[in-house]
Amino acid sequence: MTEIGFYHLQKTPLERALPRLLERAVERGMRALVVAGSPERVEALNAALWTYDPGSFLPHGAAGEGDPETHPIWLAAHDEPANGADLLVLVDGADSTRQGDFARVIDMFDGADPDAVSAARRRWKTLKDAGHKLTYWQQTERGGWEMKAES
Repeated sequence: MTEIGFYHLQKTPLERALPRLLERAVERGMRALVVAGSPERVEALNAALWTYDPGSFLPHGAAGEGDPETHPIWLAAHDEPANGADLLVLVDGADSTRQGDFARVIDMFDGADPDAVSAARRRWKTLKDAGHKLTYWQQTERGGWEMKAES
Protein backbone atom coordinates (compact mmCIF):
# COMPACT_ATOMS: atom_id res chain seq x y z
CA MET A 1 0.00 0.00 0.00
CA THR A 2 1.06 3.55 -0.67
CA GLU A 3 2.43 5.57 2.22
CA ILE A 4 0.40 8.75 2.69
CA GLY A 5 1.56 11.67 4.83
CA PHE A 6 -0.82 14.37 6.01
CA TYR A 7 1.01 17.69 6.50
CA HIS A 8 -0.79 20.18 8.74
CA LEU A 9 0.34 23.72 7.86
CA GLN A 10 0.37 25.95 10.94
CA LYS A 11 3.32 28.34 10.82
CA THR A 12 4.12 29.00 7.18
CA PRO A 13 1.89 29.25 4.13
CA LEU A 14 1.82 26.58 1.46
CA GLU A 15 3.85 28.78 -0.91
CA ARG A 16 6.81 28.62 1.52
CA ALA A 17 6.40 25.08 2.85
CA LEU A 18 5.82 23.30 -0.47
CA PRO A 19 9.13 24.26 -2.11
CA ARG A 20 11.12 22.85 0.84
CA LEU A 21 9.33 19.50 0.61
CA LEU A 22 9.83 19.41 -3.14
CA GLU A 23 13.54 20.20 -2.75
CA ARG A 24 13.93 17.12 -0.54
CA ALA A 25 12.02 14.98 -3.02
CA VAL A 26 14.24 16.08 -5.93
CA GLU A 27 17.37 15.48 -3.80
CA ARG A 28 16.14 11.90 -3.29
CA GLY A 29 15.70 11.43 -7.03
CA MET A 30 11.90 11.48 -6.93
CA ARG A 31 9.59 12.89 -9.56
CA ALA A 32 6.62 14.80 -8.15
CA LEU A 33 3.15 15.69 -9.33
CA VAL A 34 1.56 18.56 -7.41
CA VAL A 35 -2.21 18.70 -7.78
CA ALA A 36 -3.89 21.98 -6.87
CA GLY A 37 -7.56 22.85 -6.60
CA SER A 38 -7.82 24.85 -9.83
CA PRO A 39 -5.86 25.95 -12.93
CA GLU A 40 -5.56 29.43 -11.40
CA ARG A 41 -3.99 27.96 -8.27
CA VAL A 42 -1.58 25.96 -10.46
CA GLU A 43 -0.46 29.26 -12.03
CA ALA A 44 0.03 30.84 -8.60
CA LEU A 45 2.08 27.90 -7.32
CA ASN A 46 4.12 27.89 -10.53
CA ALA A 47 5.03 31.54 -9.92
CA ALA A 48 5.79 30.81 -6.26
CA LEU A 49 8.23 28.02 -7.16
CA TRP A 50 10.13 30.39 -9.46
CA THR A 51 10.45 33.10 -6.82
CA TYR A 52 10.47 31.46 -3.36
CA ASP A 53 14.27 31.65 -2.94
CA PRO A 54 16.53 33.63 -5.28
CA GLY A 55 19.43 31.26 -4.47
CA SER A 56 17.57 28.08 -5.34
CA PHE A 57 16.16 26.44 -8.44
CA LEU A 58 13.45 23.81 -8.53
CA PRO A 59 13.13 22.28 -12.00
CA HIS A 60 9.40 22.28 -12.65
CA GLY A 61 6.70 22.91 -15.18
CA ALA A 62 2.96 23.31 -15.22
CA ALA A 63 0.03 22.21 -17.32
CA GLY A 64 0.16 24.04 -20.66
CA GLU A 65 3.96 24.46 -20.56
CA GLY A 66 5.64 21.96 -22.82
CA ASP A 67 6.40 18.31 -22.22
CA PRO A 68 5.72 17.03 -18.67
CA GLU A 69 8.23 14.19 -19.14
CA THR A 70 11.11 16.68 -19.07
CA HIS A 71 10.15 18.08 -15.64
CA PRO A 72 10.86 16.29 -12.34
CA ILE A 73 8.12 18.44 -10.76
CA TRP A 74 4.84 18.95 -12.58
CA LEU A 75 1.97 21.16 -11.41
CA ALA A 76 -1.57 20.39 -12.54
CA ALA A 77 -5.21 20.56 -11.55
CA HIS A 78 -5.68 16.78 -12.08
CA ASP A 79 -3.92 13.66 -10.82
CA GLU A 80 -2.68 12.16 -14.09
CA PRO A 81 1.04 11.34 -13.53
CA ALA A 82 2.10 12.85 -16.86
CA ASN A 83 5.73 13.24 -15.78
CA GLY A 84 6.14 9.68 -14.47
CA ALA A 85 5.82 10.92 -10.89
CA ASP A 86 6.33 8.59 -7.96
CA LEU A 87 5.32 11.31 -5.47
CA LEU A 88 1.85 12.86 -5.46
CA VAL A 89 1.38 16.11 -3.54
CA LEU A 90 -2.22 17.19 -2.97
CA VAL A 91 -2.88 20.80 -1.95
CA ASP A 92 -5.94 23.05 -1.55
CA GLY A 93 -8.11 20.07 -0.65
CA ALA A 94 -7.45 18.37 -3.98
CA ASP A 95 -8.28 14.69 -3.77
CA SER A 96 -7.29 11.66 -5.78
CA THR A 97 -8.51 8.14 -6.32
CA ARG A 98 -5.08 7.20 -7.71
CA GLN A 99 -2.99 7.14 -4.51
CA GLY A 100 -1.98 3.55 -5.29
CA ASP A 101 -0.27 4.70 -8.53
CA PHE A 102 2.40 6.54 -6.51
CA ALA A 103 5.11 5.38 -4.12
CA ARG A 104 4.28 8.21 -1.71
CA VAL A 105 1.50 10.77 -1.30
CA ILE A 106 1.62 14.04 0.62
CA ASP A 107 -1.67 15.73 1.54
CA MET A 108 -0.99 19.32 2.68
CA PHE A 109 -3.78 21.25 4.37
CA ASP A 110 -4.20 24.65 5.99
CA GLY A 111 -4.58 24.38 9.76
CA ALA A 112 -6.09 27.88 9.95
CA ASP A 113 -9.06 26.78 7.83
CA PRO A 114 -11.56 24.69 9.86
CA ASP A 115 -13.16 23.35 6.66
CA ALA A 116 -9.75 22.20 5.36
CA VAL A 117 -9.03 20.46 8.67
CA SER A 118 -12.42 18.69 8.63
CA ALA A 119 -11.92 17.60 5.03
CA ALA A 120 -8.43 16.26 5.87
CA ARG A 121 -9.91 14.24 8.74
CA ARG A 122 -12.46 12.71 6.36
CA ARG A 123 -9.72 11.85 3.84
CA TRP A 124 -7.64 10.29 6.68
CA LYS A 125 -10.54 8.06 7.72
CA THR A 126 -11.32 6.97 4.16
CA LEU A 127 -7.67 6.14 3.44
CA LYS A 128 -7.19 4.38 6.78
CA ASP A 129 -10.27 2.25 6.09
CA ALA A 130 -8.74 1.39 2.68
CA GLY A 131 -5.63 0.02 4.43
CA HIS A 132 -3.06 2.68 3.55
CA LYS A 133 -0.14 3.42 5.87
CA LEU A 134 -0.75 6.95 7.16
CA THR A 135 1.39 9.49 8.97
CA TYR A 136 0.34 12.84 10.38
CA TRP A 137 2.91 15.64 10.43
CA GLN A 138 2.42 18.98 12.16
CA GLN A 139 4.49 22.10 11.59
CA THR A 140 6.76 23.12 14.46
CA GLU A 141 7.36 26.65 15.70
CA ARG A 142 10.34 26.92 13.30
CA GLY A 143 8.34 25.68 10.31
CA GLY A 144 9.84 22.18 10.30
CA TRP A 145 7.79 19.00 10.61
CA GLU A 146 7.16 16.68 13.54
CA MET A 147 5.35 13.37 13.19
CA LYS A 148 2.42 13.31 15.61
CA ALA A 149 0.59 10.11 14.61
CA GLU A 150 0.71 7.10 12.36
CA SER A 151 -1.71 4.41 11.43
